[in-house]
Amino acid sequence: MTRIYWLNPVGTDTYDALMQETLQREAAPGTEVVVESLTEGPCHLEYHYYGALVLPESILRLQEAERDGFDAAVMGCFYDPGLKEIREATVEMPVVFPAETCTYLAATMGDSFSILVGRTKWIPAMREQVDRYGLRGKLASFVSLDMGVLDFQRDHEVTRARMIDAARLAIERDHAEVLILGCTMELGFAMELQALLGVPVLDATVTPFKFAEFKAELRQRYGWSHSKAGGFETPPELEIREWSLPWR
Repeated sequence: MTRIYWLNPVGTDTYDALMQETLQREAAPGTEVVVESLTEGPCHLEYHYYGALVLPESILRLQEAERDGFDAAVMGCFYDPGLKEIREATVEMPVVFPAETCTYLAATMGDSFSILVGRTKWIPAMREQVDRYGLRGKLASFVSLDMGVLDFQRDHEVTRARMIDAARLAIERDHAEVLILGCTMELGFAMELQALLGVPVLDATVTPFKFAEFKAELRQRYGWSHSKAGGFETPPELEIREWSLPWR
């Protein structure tokens, strides 16, 4: 049995059931999925301020998941909030992040990729991520759908139409060979777009989940997770206790 924990780092559980159903359907035989959200906080992370607010509880929840024996976890936002902090705070459990996973995978599937984002507001932060992951040379473009996070699942016909228009623009104008749906709430459209457009389309929910399954297997068979020699070194327990810092 492999157990994967998915954390939606937002203060609403509106879409937890949809994600739970989607991920369990995509799971390999013998994989159990648990999807949870935070107890409070913003309902989306389109602003850096919102992202900062959710980190304390997110870190504690992922530490708790490790303590409870989950084999891997996903921090479910394409901004990859708290990547460094969370990998410091978790000891052995692999924690997967959507943008990191999707961009690295896309780079192996074509010479260039485009990311379909919700709003232009998102692009600077996501461009910084692509740069940090060393993939700027593979990035064809960002294309905005002019939709917020909470809009994607409201009217599927509207979302689908905007995705098709944006995807065609990325392929025809920007010569993208792979497309990434740049928000976990864009789930449910990737396979239809892929069939219509003839290029790989990576869903930002399914992709990191499947990678989390793979990472869990690598940890179980080979002991591989994020290194603790350097950047992801865990803070010393003595300081945590002396300063009464939150820790689980």
